[in-house]
Amino acid sequence: MPHYKHYSFDLWLTLIKSNPLFKQRRSLYFYENYNSLQKTLPEVEAIFRQVDVMCNCINERTGKNIDADEMYLMVISHLHNNQVNLHSINTDELYQRMEALLFENLPQVYCDDTLAILATIKDSGASINILSNTGFIKGSTLRQVLQQLGISRYIDFHLYSDELGISKPNPKFFQLMIDQAAILNKSITLKDIVHIGDNPIADVAGAEAMGLNAILINSNQKSITSLSNHESSHLFPS
Repeated sequence: MPHYKHYSFDLWLTLIKSNPLFKQRRSLYFYENYNSLQKTLPEVEAIFRQVDVMCNCINERTGKNIDADEMYLMVISHLHNNQVNLHSINTDELYQRMEALLFENLPQVYCDDTLAILATIKDSGASINILSNTGFIKGSTLRQVLQQLGISRYIDFHLYSDELGISKPNPKFFQLMIDQAAILNKSITLKDIVHIGDNPIADVAGAEAMGLNAILINSNQKSITSLSNHESSHLFPS
């Protein structure tokens, strides 16, 4: 039996990362289509970064969720120095365009060993979930991305902040994950669950506050390979 019966994974910068071409083409699209003040392309890119960082921080601080549509409207507002009629923006059409760009420039698996590690976890008899804060890309889109990247086959269930209206480190978000894991294995305890992610606050502090195990990867000196080689006897005992 594995030491952990259930593995919860963050998504962005843990299992996958953005394709740089997507961000470039997204900024170019806004530069060409929502830029009446003729801001430079670097200025458009800076606005995207600003909105992304700000919304991530707000979501972590409040435990709530700012949706993708709202974030794109914030970008458009900043492009017009906050003097624009946002009621004229068709957010559904805009998101469909951004989703198409994403599939043309698909996110990348963060580490070459990611799929092999997930397979090893599943082979050990443990279950796996995604517990992800979302931003410019919705959970419904991310499910399709993970299918194309070959990750979905290893995932028992997905939880995305935009679909539930709550974000890590909100205890309610982690509790939903715990409850779903318990449905898969009724004998599971908090110590049987580990959450893995790149964010010390949203992932590690959030999980530990719930009494869960937590492992930080990618933002420190560890990668996902540490799950199988650095602590192999602890995580995957023979």
